[in-house]
Amino acid sequence: QVQLVESGGGMVQPGGSLTLSCAPSGFSLDYHVIGWFRQAPGKEREGVSCISGSDGSTYYGDSVKGRFTISKDNAKNTVYLQMNNLKPEDTAVYYCAAEFDSGWGSSWLTRYRSMPYWGNGTQVTVSS
Repeated sequence: QVQLVESGGGMVQPGGSLTLSCAPSGFSLDYHVIGWFRQAPGKEREGVSCISGSDGSTYYGDSVKGRFTISKDNAKNTVYLQMNNLKPEDTAVYYCAAEFDSGWGSSWLTRYRSMPYWGNGTQVTVSS
């Protein structure tokens, strides 16, 4: 059974940091692209970041570039999203998602309607 097991999230003050993790169950990081989308109340789901399990290429949405870093640990079959300098506008439910790596590149961040695998989501709240 394929699952994406998420952890991390929580509440933090502006300027703070959080780390999300996503561990696929039932498939390997190899040959898949894994990343996060987020959705704030009343807004469309937005691509945050993704990483290719095949070649390690990384992509970021414009709103998080320079603040978020995505990485992977193949030995642990886990992907991490380090979020620094968090802002109130980063408040959202963050969803891990994955699909077979077909070479979409940065376009993966726009493909939330096509993702076959999803985590349950984790709440990130940035507030003073």
